[in-house]
Amino acid sequence: MAFLGRRIGIIGAGLCDEETYELSRETGRLVTERGGIVLCGGLGGVMEGACRGAVEAGGLTIGILPGFKASDANPYIKIPIVTGLSHARNVVLVRSCQALISISGSHGTLSEIALALKMWKPVVGLRTWENLKDVHYVNSPEEAVEKAFELLD
Repeated sequence: MAFLGRRIGIIGAGLCDEETYELSRETGRLVTERGGIVLCGGLGGVMEGACRGAVEAGGLTIGILPGFKASDANPYIKIPIVTGLSHARNVVLVRSCQALISISGSHGTLSEIALALKMWKPVVGLRTWENLKDVHYVNSPEEAVEKAFELLD
């Protein structure tokens, strides 16, 4: 079976302002341009922005959905994974990724960061929870994607 590319999770706020949406959109685009696959929770905000950027660049997006319907996914999800697990779907998302980029976010994002660190997955932070041990903080989408791929080499 052919290797499809690095699986990069983009996690963050389900509701966000326009600036954060555009940061996530640019991040998704850059992951795709590096040959990566974007995974996320499949809903709105940062998740939608990242998937939109990836799809606009011709990329593949996978949404690990909390509910019972594929139709809950944002319009840029190419492969919806319906879990019915609510917040527990964060474990499935993190386990499926090789590295994660966190943009903004609240407690759900914090749980994903903690799970990733517990599972020894690299986490890159862009305007997200601050001062967390072992998170690699950056200042731009370009730096975030570069660092995520660098941590996988």
